Parts: sequence; C-alpha cells; structure tokens
Amino acid sequence: MTTPTSTFDLTATRDEGYRFTIRFDGTDVPPLVTDEAPPLGKGQGPNPSRLLAAALVNCLAASLLFALTKKGVAVKGLEATAHVELGRNEKNRLRILGVKVNVTPTVGAEASAAAIDDAIDTFEDFCVVTQSVRSGLPVDVRVEPKTA
Repeated sequence: MTTPTSTFDLTATRDEGYRFTIRFDGTDVPPLVTDEAPPLGKGQGPNPSRLLAAALVNCLAASLLFALTKKGVAVKGLEATAHVELGRNEKNRLRILGVKVNVTPTVGAEASAAAIDDAIDTFEDFCVVTQSVRSGLPVDVRVEPKTA
C-alpha cells in the first residue's frame, strides 16, 4: 500500500426515502442529489451504480484528453459513453458485472497518427478511478449507531 499524497472528504445526508444529498466538503462544488430508482426511491438523482459509471467514463475521457494534449494533439471534441451490465452474484445480490467504455475524440487533420497511437497506448494508466477499481481498492467501513 502506498502513502496518500492528499485526501478529501464527502458527506452524504439522507433527505427522505432513498434520496441523499452529497456534499463535497471543503470545496465550492454544489451538492449533488442521489436517489435509487423506483420502487425503492423516486429516481430524483443518479444512483450509486450510475455515479460509479459516470466516474469511470469521465476519468477515462479526461485521461485521454490529457494524454492527447501532452502529445501535442489538438482535441476539437470528445465524447465518451459507458455501457453498464448489472446482474446477480452467487448470493443473489445485485452487482455491476462490467463496464464497457467507448471514448471518441475528434482531432484536427494535422494530428500525427503516431502521437494519437502513443496517447491511446498510455491514457488508461492516468485514470485514477479506472486503475483504482481494477486493482480492487480497499474500502474500510465503520458503522457507528447513535440514538435520536
């Protein structure tokens, strides 16, 4: 395990039902409302599975943009999509079985094919989220009940 170079905190507060407000502590980033889809929630925001897919697709898109830019490739546009497969594990618990991400950059005609290929060969290594998920990042969970 490596030593952290920085940390950040988030706070999730239950609003009602399965709807939560996520606050990005110590930042000016506006809160994000999350919710489960019906029948559990009301679908008033993305659920955690969608947030994980959004984190993956956004991180990969940003990483490719970074790698292409670093190689001197002018990126005129970029779109990334994620296809998420949900299913049940051996305990019949719903799980994300896989995520397929397609990243489509639009580059200028003057872009070097070698530079594009070099960026494509290395960009995934810059994606914090994808590489963390792939390596099975440790999650320490503590439950501390309190009475109201």
